[in-house]
Amino acid sequence: MNQLIYDFALWLDGTTWSTMLHESYYMYSWIETTHVLALMVSLGLLFLIDLRMLGLVFVDVSAKKIADHLQWPMLIGFSVMTITGVLLLYAIPVRTAQSLWFRIKFILLIAAAINALVFHWQMNNAAPGWDEAERAPKKLRIGAGLSIGFWIGVVISGRFIAYDWFDCIQEPGPLISALAGCIVGQEQF
Repeated sequence: MNQLIYDFALWLDGTTWSTMLHESYYMYSWIETTHVLALMVSLGLLFLIDLRMLGLVFVDVSAKKIADHLQWPMLIGFSVMTITGVLLLYAIPVRTAQSLWFRIKFILLIAAAINALVFHWQMNNAAPGWDEAERAPKKLRIGAGLSIGFWIGVVISGRFIAYDWFDCIQEPGPLISALAGCIVGQEQF
């Protein structure tokens, strides 16, 4: 699997657009800045919803009303964040694909997406009147807490992608090499 990911990353790296994006004086920085700004907007709104579910903020406002009002701006932020994230990966595919932090971030993103789907389903199927209570039902509170935890992990691991502590070029130990997807004997970036 690691070889397949590595080969795909090499192919991406060889495309003209990937090279242009990575070598651009300003474009990579603009994309990264947009990614961080979209992250701030979308996660800021998501955390407001999660904190309301936990009964920590806006307890006098209906939880469902807050979620409904913040849903679309949050989804727009997530869309921009996803597009810019893919472009960041596209700009530096080999190094990113062989980053332990990227792999951790990717797993946490999948966990956050699954949690969001379950959370949304539970919110829509909760007993009538739950949204007026100071705290949401236990299942929703657990989902809100998991959401905050997953996204904090995504942000931290995303930030660590910029550092090469566990990059393949540093020749990490066998366990980290396997988890990061280091390909022995291959050119590392």
